[in-house]
Amino acid sequence: MTRVLLSFLVLAVLVLAVWGMYRGWQRRGRRQSAALGEFPVPTTDPGSVVLGPATGLYVGSAIAGNWQDRVAVGDIGHRASAKLTLHADGVLLSRHGASSIWIPQASIDSARTDYRLAGKVMTKDGLLVLRWQVGDGMVDTGFRADDKSAYPDWVRAVSAHAGASTADKKDGDSA
Repeated sequence: MTRVLLSFLVLAVLVLAVWGMYRGWQRRGRRQSAALGEFPVPTTDPGSVVLGPATGLYVGSAIAGNWQDRVAVGDIGHRASAKLTLHADGVLLSRHGASSIWIPQASIDSARTDYRLAGKVMTKDGLLVLRWQVGDGMVDTGFRADDKSAYPDWVRAVSAHAGASTADKKDGDSA
């Protein structure tokens, strides 16, 4: 009888722990949603393809400057195999089994390689990380490509896009 009661006690503690993690994930999503606002919806015509698609793994997104603060808004926090494509109007991250992520050109801040993001750590320069603006906040989105030798091309192309976007904003402000 004691063994049965102990088994139920362990099971109850396990269920309580899982429930607490679920509630914490929901609370994080609500807090980040209020701070970041809505994520952009993928456009039907993203423009001509500039680079890609590259296949790999969407690692996740984190609040910029804090590589462990994984974004939990909607299904943005879920890892998935994906294709990354740079279009004339922005970056499209098509995820399998989850919603696509659209990063408009005007929102792109920078691109870099890194070894950690959203709770995942790997070898040096194992991730392509795009920093972009969502609402009033900045987000780092990580992608682990199957072919990591293409990272320099991606960093150059995305940075050139971000530079063009910044130049367009400055030209528009001075007019």
